[in-house]
Amino acid sequence: MTNSLSLLLILLAVAVGVVVLCRILRLPAMLGYLLVGILIGPHALGWIPDAPETRQLAEFGVVFLMFSIGLEFSLAKLGSMQRMVFGLGTAQVVATILLVMLTSLFFGLDWRAGLALGGVLAMSSTAIVSKMLVERAELNTPHGQKIMGVLLFQDLAVVPLIIIIPALASSAEHLYATLGLALLKAAIVLAALLFFGQRLLRPWFHLVAMQKSSELFMLNVLLFTLGLAYITEQAGLSLALGAFVAGMLISETEYRYQVEEDIKPFRDVLLGLFFVTIGMLLDLGSVFADFGWVVLIVLILVPFKAAVVTLLARWLAGDWGAAIRSGLGLAQAGEFGFVLLTLAGGVNLLPAEVMQNVLAAMLISMLGAPFLIQHAEAIVRRISPSAWMDSAVLIHQIAVKSMATDAPIIVCGYGRSGQALSRFLAEESLPSIALDIDPRRVHEATLARENVVYGDATKREVLLAAGLMRAKTLVITYNDKPSALKILHHVNQMRPDLPVVVRTTDDAHIAELKKAGAAEVVAEVTEGSVMLASQALLMAGVPLARVIRRVQESRAGRYAAFSGFLRTIQNAEDDESESLQPRFLSVLLKERSAAVGKKISELALAELSVEVNAVRRRNEHDVELSEEMLLRAGDILVLLGLPEALHRAESQLHKGQ
Repeated sequence: MTNSLSLLLILLAVAVGVVVLCRILRLPAMLGYLLVGILIGPHALGWIPDAPETRQLAEFGVVFLMFSIGLEFSLAKLGSMQRMVFGLGTAQVVATILLVMLTSLFFGLDWRAGLALGGVLAMSSTAIVSKMLVERAELNTPHGQKIMGVLLFQDLAVVPLIIIIPALASSAEHLYATLGLALLKAAIVLAALLFFGQRLLRPWFHLVAMQKSSELFMLNVLLFTLGLAYITEQAGLSLALGAFVAGMLISETEYRYQVEEDIKPFRDVLLGLFFVTIGMLLDLGSVFADFGWVVLIVLILVPFKAAVVTLLARWLAGDWGAAIRSGLGLAQAGEFGFVLLTLAGGVNLLPAEVMQNVLAAMLISMLGAPFLIQHAEAIVRRISPSAWMDSAVLIHQIAVKSMATDAPIIVCGYGRSGQALSRFLAEESLPSIALDIDPRRVHEATLARENVVYGDATKREVLLAAGLMRAKTLVITYNDKPSALKILHHVNQMRPDLPVVVRTTDDAHIAELKKAGAAEVVAEVTEGSVMLASQALLMAGVPLARVIRRVQESRAGRYAAFSGFLRTIQNAEDDESESLQPRFLSVLLKERSAAVGKKISELALAELSVEVNAVRRRNEHDVELSEEMLLRAGDILVLLGLPEALHRAESQLHKGQ
């Protein structure tokens, strides 16, 4: 007991330390677990033995990983991405397997070993790549969509490979019979589970949920997942296959998101243990002895996969820039490759030295993946001058459209929110230019003669071409925090005085976005609740004028712009001309501005009938406005007043007169 506890403490201590280090270095935790396995495994420090019990426990990590993949399996999602998933994804997996099989024959391996090795190397890392795409705000770019489509198909391709690889280990005379029997059993078991599972799952889960017990619901999820895994194992298949089916069945019910949250702690802990056991397989002595082979495999694997994906993406999509970026994003090995490699090693399909060399090469390729993705843009420009020319032409087209409008409002994103905003701006005769990275949406908007151009708003050169230096306002209409932060960073560097309005789903990131430089953040949930309350008040018989007043007061409490403006509209007449309507003006104080070093009370702006509505400072959130505030260079003063008075106030702030 003491020995087991000491081993567990060693595992936990080393795992926590290494994973914390990986987080600090912004590397995936999976790489940390692999490193832990290498360090404390039987081939290095030898603190943890490579016992069957450890492997059996780690196998449950694969079970929950496949269960999570099943939860993500959605027919609607597959339908919307079918060209990328079943076109590019199928082509990549099949082409990689066939080419690896041919290469393996050249090195003297049996075709069955080559097929298993091809399946192993065809996989790419969903964990690393998806995390990098999200952090770089590239998930919805053309190459991001291609990469996610291929990764989705790879996840699905694991299911038949899990069935085929064990069957390949049978004797040559019984190979086809064994393979056919395995596929037949899989088809029968899957059909039975899907047929009966669909009919029994929903009412049973509904009955359990009606008991309103989180413990009972969690136990039921574990029973269902492990029960289906046990059924498929007893049918001569694998635990992982049953777990995938369990996840797929639950994904079609209303309990999917609750199950996903409940299962996450089990999945992450057991999956971490699985990657530790993978690291324990690596014999550093064998790797150093055959280091030349390891380097050769890495030099073949990474450029080979990058070339295959690039050529296929270019063939299917016709864009070299996006194709090269997709190839670089998918060039590494993946976590499911470890699952298949362990399976192939368990049935002795691959020689021990090949296993060690391939495992080491896979680890090295995954360690290099973040650096390849980070420098993809520079690599694309160096490899493909045409991609650079395409980018230059695109920037030129954006600049031409932008120059046709004077002081535009830049709308980032032309989805439903962007389209509604553009209609409002058009009705007010305000010039605007919208940026979007969906070519279909841009094409449709262009046919409708709307001022929309194809361009990634997170790129500095695109914002400049869209007229950032002349713009009055910039609005981010889509809900993507990493992308919004990137845009705010560029705006703060080039136009810190430009007001930026950001849309978000809820109020979770308001403070962070405002600290990054957003003038206002509009939360959909909050705005929806205001309109919900206004409708309820109207239906309850509250007078319309009072309801409007309540809405204005609610917004005044959240948005700085409304807090000052609400006071000015109370006595305004409906027939006032526009020249007598108060408005806002943002003024950036420079080093030589006369107002720098003065208090707000010393500016004498009240004599001009101008009010300081708010002060924005870089990296400061919710700056408290007071008459005694000392102004600094870089402060942005939001002034409220009539147009002529605002013009005089701006001159006074800069020149002192």
